[in-house]
Amino acid sequence: MSKKIAMIFSGQGSQAIGMGKDFYENSELAREMFQKAGDRIGVDFKEIIFEENEKLGQTAYTQPAILLVQMIAYKLFSVECPDIKAELFLGHSLGEFSALCASGAIDYVDAVELVHKRGLFMQSACDAIEAGMMAIVGLDDESVEKICVEAQADGKKAWPANYNQDGQLVVAGMKADLVSLEQTFKDAGAKRAILLDMSVASHCEILAPAQEPLAELMENMVSDNFSAPVISNVTTKPYSTKMDAVALLKEQLVKPVKYKQSIVAIANDVDIAIEFGNGVVLKGLNKRIAKELTTLNVSDMASLAKVKEEICS
Repeated sequence: MSKKIAMIFSGQGSQAIGMGKDFYENSELAREMFQKAGDRIGVDFKEIIFEENEKLGQTAYTQPAILLVQMIAYKLFSVECPDIKAELFLGHSLGEFSALCASGAIDYVDAVELVHKRGLFMQSACDAIEAGMMAIVGLDDESVEKICVEAQADGKKAWPANYNQDGQLVVAGMKADLVSLEQTFKDAGAKRAILLDMSVASHCEILAPAQEPLAELMENMVSDNFSAPVISNVTTKPYSTKMDAVALLKEQLVKPVKYKQSIVAIANDVDIAIEFGNGVVLKGLNKRIAKELTTLNVSDMASLAKVKEEICS
């Protein structure tokens, strides 16, 4: 019996200087993809990704850089293992755009432009305010949600944003409000409440101004050509139409990423997950969410060869 495979993609925070360099140095296809992506948005991705600089930490450049490396990893895998097809695609936050791209519903160059502009829209929505995000570690979801609801009743802006795993939930909102809640989270039992190095507040109402501009761009770039369904961060359910992609990714800007819930939902439907792109963030989360789900990763030529040997032969 053939294995059922989920192909998965991490989000912002998985970036690192030097990511994808092994692909670039060893693959003509990777070099071509770097060039075409850079030409589309007028940047040199080699400088942004391979050299120390400020841009890789800026949302408008972080997002296309991550997506580009993920799509190179995915395309190189597809060349090496053409007979291996995904049962479904899944991404964490930004990674859902890579999942959409891998499914065939949007060209990777269009996707690079789309997430570049998404990052600009997000930054614009937060420019006039001090927005931020905070990781709450060691506290159950219900307690975090209750504290956020009570904070909102007091006029504060704080919302659950990323459900990563049990005992790890990221909240988003006004930075000052999050800082003011740090002790409240700890008093409720949190081991840590860590303010993240973020200048935007993802997946909350603060990003509402970015919704319509993003949806307008997607209308012109996304198609109905899905090779397999994509799992929505918002609903944890699969979708495979342009109409749903536009609606759900528009909604994703202001609704929490239900990654933990999504993995639980698919764990019995697939045998293996393959994480594409830099690092093993999702592999680590998956181990703690669904131990029975084997997760492999393709992040450089060596890991590509290893995955090929394991599942493509």
